[in-house]
Amino acid sequence: MVLPDRLTDPVVIEGLFQVAAATTLAAVVIGISSLRNLGLERELGGSFARGFVQVLAMGALIGVLFTIPLAYSGLLLAAMVCYAAWESRKRGDGVPDAFRISVISLGVGSAVVIVTMVAAGAIESTVRNLVPVGGMIIANAMKTNSLTLDRFQGEIESNRDEIEAVLALGVPPERAISEFVTESVRASLIPVVDAMRTLGLVYIPGMMAGMILGGANPIYAAEYQFVIMGMIFAAGGLTSMTASLLLGRAAFTDAAQLRRFEPTDPTLLATLRSALNR
Repeated sequence: MVLPDRLTDPVVIEGLFQVAAATTLAAVVIGISSLRNLGLERELGGSFARGFVQVLAMGALIGVLFTIPLAYSGLLLAAMVCYAAWESRKRGDGVPDAFRISVISLGVGSAVVIVTMVAAGAIESTVRNLVPVGGMIIANAMKTNSLTLDRFQGEIESNRDEIEAVLALGVPPERAISEFVTESVRASLIPVVDAMRTLGLVYIPGMMAGMILGGANPIYAAEYQFVIMGMIFAAGGLTSMTASLLLGRAAFTDAAQLRRFEPTDPTLLATLRSALNR
């Protein structure tokens, strides 16, 4: 089926009404943010609109992606890692080398999991399977990385005086911030840990439901869903732990002095200044 035919498919028209319903709910959230003066309207609305455009673009290109040679899928996944790192580094705006740290952390966390599970046969070595599943793993690892950056920056700035006092006593830099690094990792993994704890009881994943509706054995569908969650869990853990190691080193100068975390985003900088002046 060519692209024009897909666009006029009745199910696509039906989907537009469903998109309208979801957009209405999102507009309610944005409206409440505006009424409460939370200042999140631009970020919420922008992310929602971007997500819609991006996922539509991917849907339009998916048929083309399935025709590319398998070797190119590695380049595509690498590009996904770089873009995810670029977006994730915004949550740690002001953290030294945030982009480099994000690229390495996401690359390590995603690559180890994807390569291992392809070798184990859980991910078929075809573009049709490798790109969507790999993208899902990278996206979830990005969320963990963003939380790590955000929490690490917050912990360091909130406890700067204490850290500098400990450094003045001759405590090594790694030990001076070890508590805050640990807290950053723990906080970043809360969403994926909670998802694993509620899997099958509260959280009923869509992939499992889709496989069952497609006629797959329900037991195998449950097993494969757990494999997916295991991959997300492992990628998130490896990403967060790698990021924490790199962040611990980037936080200090060569003279073992704690760096200043200065935001480069003018909007974020203005928000922080406004909060400090209240």
